[in-house]
Amino acid sequence: MPPPKNLRELRGLQGRLAYIRRFISNLSGRCQPFSRLMRKDVPFVWDQACQNALESIKQYLLNPPVLMAPIKGKPLILYIAALERSLGALLAQHNDDGKENALYYLSRTLVGAEQNYTPIERVCLALVFVVQKLRHYILSHRVILISKADPLRYLMSKPVLSGRIAKWSLLLSEFEIKFVPQKAIKGQALADFLAAHPTPDNMELPADLPDEEVFAIEALTWQLYFDGAARRNGAGAGLVFITPSGGLIPYSFSLLALCSNNVAEYEALIIGLEIALEMHIDCLQAYGDSQLVVRQLNGQYAVRNATLVPYHERAKYLMSQFQDIHVSHIPRSENDKADALANLAASLTLPSERDIQVTVGERYLLPPAIERIEEVVDSNVITSSECEEEPDDLDWRHPIIEYLLLGKLPNDSRKKAEVRRRATRFLYLNDTLYKRSFDGVLLRCLSKQDATKTLRDTHAGTCGAHQAGPKLSNQLKRLGYYWPTMVRDSIKFATTCKDCQLHGDFIHQPPQQLHPTTLPWPFEAWGLDVIGMIKPKSSRQHQYILAATDYFSKWAEAIPLKEVRADDVTNFIRNHIIYRYGVPSKIISDNALYFKCKSMTKLCESISFNTRSPRVTIRRQMVKLKLSIKTTIRNSTGCTPYNLVFGSEPVLPLEVQLPSLRVALQLTNPDENANVRLAELEALDEKRLAAQQRLEIYQAQMAGAFNKKVNFRSFSIGDLVLTVRRPFVITRKMHGKFEPKWEGPYVITKVFSKGAYELSNSEGKCIYPCVNGKFVKKFYA
Repeated sequence: MPPPKNLRELRGLQGRLAYIRRFISNLSGRCQPFSRLMRKDVPFVWDQACQNALESIKQYLLNPPVLMAPIKGKPLILYIAALERSLGALLAQHNDDGKENALYYLSRTLVGAEQNYTPIERVCLALVFVVQKLRHYILSHRVILISKADPLRYLMSKPVLSGRIAKWSLLLSEFEIKFVPQKAIKGQALADFLAAHPTPDNMELPADLPDEEVFAIEALTWQLYFDGAARRNGAGAGLVFITPSGGLIPYSFSLLALCSNNVAEYEALIIGLEIALEMHIDCLQAYGDSQLVVRQLNGQYAVRNATLVPYHERAKYLMSQFQDIHVSHIPRSENDKADALANLAASLTLPSERDIQVTVGERYLLPPAIERIEEVVDSNVITSSECEEEPDDLDWRHPIIEYLLLGKLPNDSRKKAEVRRRATRFLYLNDTLYKRSFDGVLLRCLSKQDATKTLRDTHAGTCGAHQAGPKLSNQLKRLGYYWPTMVRDSIKFATTCKDCQLHGDFIHQPPQQLHPTTLPWPFEAWGLDVIGMIKPKSSRQHQYILAATDYFSKWAEAIPLKEVRADDVTNFIRNHIIYRYGVPSKIISDNALYFKCKSMTKLCESISFNTRSPRVTIRRQMVKLKLSIKTTIRNSTGCTPYNLVFGSEPVLPLEVQLPSLRVALQLTNPDENANVRLAELEALDEKRLAAQQRLEIYQAQMAGAFNKKVNFRSFSIGDLVLTVRRPFVITRKMHGKFEPKWEGPYVITKVFSKGAYELSNSEGKCIYPCVNGKFVKKFYA
């Protein structure tokens, strides 16, 4: 290679050397004599120093150090150094013989404000420079960092992260890097040498690497063995993951519903695919011993069983989320581990427990005379599919503290990445873990036991205000506390607080749809109720009104009473309803004692009609308004009650004083009046049928408007509930401001139709025989 004769040829030489700079150690130092010829207004003079530099580069290229490709599964060694004007790095790796091979050389000059950085900030900048340039290497390997100072601990121990420090911390959280203090290592000397001879500022090197595509990240393939087991008393699913490095991860799930063996096989595969997606596995090879499931997924068999169609579609959807996935069939003998886990889970199905811990041990077969030795070598957890929480004895703070202090990460790949990402928001100071909030405040991290005590004191302690769940979590943040499930625990604690439930607001949404009472003919059913007490009393000391209303025609009967006695109610039903309009099919009343007396029971048995006792709305009508009620057109029927009962309208007192047209006709032509009356009686049935149809339409409209506000609430026998304190009035306050609105808890012992319940106390004694569901709410123990 001849020496360059002018500036143009020198620039061409510089460009060719820059293209292969990753293979040349200390390229910037070797090209130092060329830099003065690149300056402006400097004559091109090729002297002996330039010729020696060219010869040095030629000699180096004749015997260059061989850069090796990274070996999959082995950690990388990163040496970094930062001087006042430059940064340098070397990426290396041990081969199978234990010899350290160089993989990549990096160096650059500090420019601008970077020269004013502190020494530890320059080390952090060197590390950030390396991970940005060699991300395709570092992302797929574990990296051992060797340097004079620990940049990772510096970033994690800063009380407040802002500006470039926060950006660097967020960038490095993506990689698995472990710091090792600097020792007498040959690679460190190379890094220092590169940093001492940086690339000149006037030498522009291309940013893209020619071999980046060659050294692309290769996706690692995991293996999944799945199997399902279905038994008469339960079903289970067993999974075994094999990592690329040969590690084994077992899972076993108890299925909460009985199913066929094919459904269990599909469930096992679906659970395995969901776990693989959560672990961010891109390439998966699945093995199962069910020919039907495997061949249906591979398209060799059609899915003819309608039960398996949703499982097949779900499995195909999950398989589409992977970059590369294959499902293959293997004999049952090769799937023994997954089969054993599935049968174990199916045998240990216990609905009352969330999880069961099973210890798998290894022991010797020894004669009785020899002391037995037992060593536990492995343990697996049989977990039902509803298990979501970690064991109580595991403190969530320990992995983060170990990573911040020792750089230690969990063995699980998912937890490893999670700890690295989360650790950037935490600070370990004075033997206490703190979390940095977004507003810069340090929140003290609490254990599960301390969190429970803090919740109790904050919610119901000396200064507790019984806040709702979201407000409680915000209050804890303002006090300076934190744990991962703070919002969820706050909502649960506030929900289960007994005082909060007893003083909770009334529920105004109806729990059930409206159930209109539809009857085919007048006087089939009567509604009976007592109005009062009325203050002041009448001139004859009457203070109650006993009223009855026909559900079809809205015909009303009423009498005044001084006191409400059982005999008065029985005589009223006999004289004003039965003797006048016949025996009704039912009489509907509330739960008052005078409606459930012995005389009422005898009357019902003698005449053979039923009484019902739901809660009805009290109609505050006076006895003097009976005639106006009977002669007023009802919206539900379109007629007056008098017209539906007698076929014609009554003659009102006003019509006698000031004769109306029909009264005048009656007086002038009595015979024609008799014919008109007969015609009205003939048309009475038709009029009643039309009123019935109109009533059904009206009830349907009313039910539609009512059902829009329904918030369905239903309870079962054995549920704990609270009920509104007596009297059952939820539209206005009936007690003192600070008295509870609810009482209980009670146990539901009987469920009636249409949302009524019987409530008993904890001893089994019936307290309320029949309570409407709108006065009941669930009690959280």
